[in-house]
Amino acid sequence: MRITVFGATGPTGLLLIDQALAQGHEVVAYARTPAKLPSRSGLTIVEGQLADAAAIARAIEGSAAVLSLLGPSGKKEDAPPVVTGTRNIVAAMSEHGVKRLVAMGTPSAADPFDRKDLRVGLMVTAIRKFKPAAFQTIVSVDRVVRKSGLRWTIVRFPVLTNGPRTAGVNARRVGDKGGLRLSRANAAAYFLDQLTDETQIGRAPFVTDN
Repeated sequence: MRITVFGATGPTGLLLIDQALAQGHEVVAYARTPAKLPSRSGLTIVEGQLADAAAIARAIEGSAAVLSLLGPSGKKEDAPPVVTGTRNIVAAMSEHGVKRLVAMGTPSAADPFDRKDLRVGLMVTAIRKFKPAAFQTIVSVDRVVRKSGLRWTIVRFPVLTNGPRTAGVNARRVGDKGGLRLSRANAAAYFLDQLTDETQIGRAPFVTDN
């Protein structure tokens, strides 16, 4: 399958590309700094900024799905480009008839199926208080994706770690039993699983290692 990846040069994005190529997918990676992605068979790199709607459209045209790992870095100045980029991705997908979107989120963007969870609630409160730009970016991206009209899944991440890939993950509602950590290797694998798993379309699972 030909897929387009945004956020490709981050730690999780690099693992996602590794796993996708190993599975035989053709990967188009959109990157502001292509030098961060070594040339490999099966990998096409499109250089561009998140505000460049035309470059984003070129990267998406001809793909079967888009996987977006775009998220806030914690820097206030990075927030607007991520939201703009998500809007440009949605517009390009609609233009080129690409329906499947898997996007990164966090519990900061609540889901109607969530239940009360003290631990998650404390994390969200801390982010909203100490990193307001990051909080607002996640909430804004979530709204854009939900209103896109696409076949979307928002994969909500907890604390990401450099742990190993395991046999499975715990995809659940906030409030259900489970941990608060997810290895980047497991995150990448779950993203790729959504290419063929339709059970989470129109949903926002909270995904952890256990």
